[in-house]
Order: sequence, then structure tokens, then C-alpha cells
Amino acid sequence: MNYFRRFIFGFLFVACTVILSSCSTPKVAVAPSVPAVPHTYMANICLELTKCWPTNRTVTIVCHGHSVPAGYFKTPIVQTFDAYPYLLHSGLSERYPHAVINVIVTAIGGENSEQGAKRFQRDVLTLRPDVVRIDYALNDRPIGLARSEKAWRQMIDMALAQHVKVILLTPTPDMKAHLDDPNDPLNQHAEQIRTLAAQYNIGLVDSLALFKAQIASGTPLATLMAQGNHPNQKGHEIVAQELLKWFPNPTSP
Repeated sequence: MNYFRRFIFGFLFVACTVILSSCSTPKVAVAPSVPAVPHTYMANICLELTKCWPTNRTVTIVCHGHSVPAGYFKTPIVQTFDAYPYLLHSGLSERYPHAVINVIVTAIGGENSEQGAKRFQRDVLTLRPDVVRIDYALNDRPIGLARSEKAWRQMIDMALAQHVKVILLTPTPDMKAHLDDPNDPLNQHAEQIRTLAAQYNIGLVDSLALFKAQIASGTPLATLMAQGNHPNQKGHEIVAQELLKWFPNPTSP
């Protein structure tokens, strides 16, 4: 009799376990992380840019980074009006003729992302930007991937906490880098930035891939560079045209 009771008890225990397991919350499939898409990610900003006086407001875009967005060409020469922040501003003004647009450059030549992160609250977020672009990878090679990632995440987290749209930029080329070697630090930092954009589902401008595409099509890299590590106007135009895609014309599909 005791054996029979033990059998019944064991059977009921197993049955209850199966039932409870089947009633537990099912695992939800997690969609793969990908960078944001311009038409959806920037929709509210583009809407603001289409508004006319007196219902419009100033839309503020901050370009944070090192010497490239700062406008350095052949150091120490600075060509502000040939650099991608100004080219972007000019393109946006043409695309949105009723918009009041303020493109602010907070970039400092020679700076890396750790230094940029330290002043991010003071120099960037106090401007109350609508959009922030981050471009530091060219100078992050000496500090390495781990320290760079930490600094980029700090800036991204701070911006997103203030509901600021973020667009990350992979590096423009360095003529001393081995662009065809995936283990070259420039390529490694570019890949890390792509991963960050995907993980956070934020904007990405893959500058390095754009330059590689130009080289693959037969354009010598030297014709896109002002010096070994700074693009010339043609190089900046490549970046600016890609940045403009994040502000799609409201009449485009």
C-alpha cells in the first residue's frame, strides 16, 4: 500500500511539474539589433524642419569629435566651410528653406573619445541639441577598443537619456592604415561603431565604408585626402551627402 501511495504521489508531482512548465511565460524571440532607419528615426526632427514661421523653432545639430569635424585639412590650416558640418548645414538649408537650423561644432583637434566624453555634458548637452553626431575613431586607436567603447557608450547613454537623436560616424581614412586588413585598428574601431549603432538602434554613417567604395570604383584615395589623416573637400562631401540622407526630403517616398 505504501508503495502504491508513493507511486501515486510521484506521478502527481511529475504531472504538476509538466503542467506548470507549460503555463510559464514563453520566451520572446529577440529581434536582431540593427542601426536605425532615417525615415523613422528622424521623423520628428524632419517634421520640425518642415514647419514655417510662426510655428517653427530652431533645430540644433551638434557635431562632436576630433580634427576632421573641426575642419582641419592640411594642419594647421582650418577650412571650416569645406568641412562636412558646414556642408551639411548648407544642404539642410536648401532642402528645408523654411527651417531655422543651428549646426554647432564642438570638435577639438587631437582629441579622443575619452576626452570628448568628459566634456560631453558641459559642451554638448547644455546646448539642448536635437541631434548629436559623434566622430572620434580616427583618434581612438592609441587608447584601444575597450576604453573607446566605454567612452562612446557614456556619450550615447547621456544623449539618449535627454531624448537626443544620435548618429555615429565610422572613421574617415588614414593613408597609413591597411584598409584591406580587418585586423587593422581603423577597421576594428569602425566595426565596433557599427556594433554600437546596431545595439542602441541609433543612426550610423559608415564613412570608412563609403571611402572604401570610392577606392573600389577606381578613385585613388590620395585624391580624397588633404593630408595623410584628413579628408579634403571631396572627402568631406562624401560624408556630408551620407549625413543628409538622415534628413530625408519630406516629399520623397
